[in-house]
Order: sequence, then structure tokens, then C-alpha cells
Amino acid sequence: MSRVDEKPAVVLLSGGLDSATVLALAQHQGYLCYALSLDYGQRHRVELKAAARVAQQAGVVEHKTLPIDLRPIGGSALTDSTIDVPETMDEGIPITYVPARNLLFLSLALGWAEVIGASDLFIGVNAVDYSGYPDCRPEFIDAFQKTSNLATQAGVEGRPFTIHTPLINLSKAEIIKQGSQLGVDYSVTLSCYQADLRGRACGRCDSCRLRKAGFKAANIADPTQYFG
Repeated sequence: MSRVDEKPAVVLLSGGLDSATVLALAQHQGYLCYALSLDYGQRHRVELKAAARVAQQAGVVEHKTLPIDLRPIGGSALTDSTIDVPETMDEGIPITYVPARNLLFLSLALGWAEVIGASDLFIGVNAVDYSGYPDCRPEFIDAFQKTSNLATQAGVEGRPFTIHTPLINLSKAEIIKQGSQLGVDYSVTLSCYQADLRGRACGRCDSCRLRKAGFKAANIADPTQYFG
């Protein structure tokens, strides 16, 4: 894996397993990482505490948490408390999809990157063990990268952006193995869509099932605390 000479990079950090691994990978490549978390009105806002723990352990240059309330828009079980979080896998795009979430997140990360002079953005999207979200596909990332270089001063002045998706083609088990090799402490991460206030995971939602199956397939002990 090639290294860079301490270039700044913005890493989207949710506090979950994938984003913690992406942060570790970016740092391993030599990037000076600025972590960005979004308080978007998610029902599982306890994940923001996990993001703070991950950022602190990793020793990032700076960690910002920006408020962007998506609850008035609704349309997702993650932002609308009247919609139950599903505990079975369905075909197609699930109700846990948050409309335009990654588009908004990447746009905000792009804005911060331009301000600090960073040309690299990292996001933990995955097209293998994912939940059918359209904004986790390589086609979306490619399109956003093109857009980012058309819509910014840096882009039009010849300082193009690169969107890094190091997990895009990895299984959950492969992600966990890579992170474990880099020393990621998965006990401080949180992936659950309906965790309790103590940060314990339900063990039943889509995200929990993928996480549990990943640790099992990787043959690595799952450090997650479950209440269910």
C-alpha cells in the first residue's frame, strides 16, 4: 500500500465498524485525517458518542460533528420514530435508507476539504455486504467525484478531488480482518440502528446482523455489547 506525505484528508466517521476501518486505512496510508460526523436526527444518535471515541483513539487532527436535521423530511426508519426499524431482510431498497444521505454527507465533507486544502475524501461505502442503498454504489461515487470537480473552486482551478472508497468491494469479514490488522478497537464502535442509551446493540436489525455475521466469518471474537 503506497503512502502519501502527510496530506490532509477528510474522513466521514459515523462511529460504526466500516468508518472506523476507513479511518485506520487512511492513517495507515499516511494521511493527516480530519474526521467529520453528522448529527442528522438519527434515532441511534448514540453512535455519535462512538464516533467521538473512535476519533479520540485514532488521534485525528480534528473531529467535527455538524448538525443537519433530516427528521422533517422523514421517509426513513432511521429518522422517523413512527416507522419501525425492520428486523428481517427484505428485497430491494429497505426502509432504513435515508433519502440523499450520502450525497449530503459527501457534499459537507467536500466543503470542509476545500477549506482546509484537502484533495482527498474517504467514505466507508460498501457494495458487497450492504443493505441495498443506492448511494453506496460505485456509480454514485464516480458521479459525485466528477461533480465535485465541476462544482468547486479547487476543482475548476486544477486541484481535483478524489473520493476514496477502500471498502467498496470487500465483504464484512474482509473489512474486519483488515481493521484488526491495523489495530482498530471495534469494542468502541457502534453499528446498530436501534441501540439503547447505554450504547448496547439490539443484535436484530439489518446492521447488527451483517456485523455479527462478519465477525463470525472472520473468525474474530465479536466485542459488541448486545441488549437483545
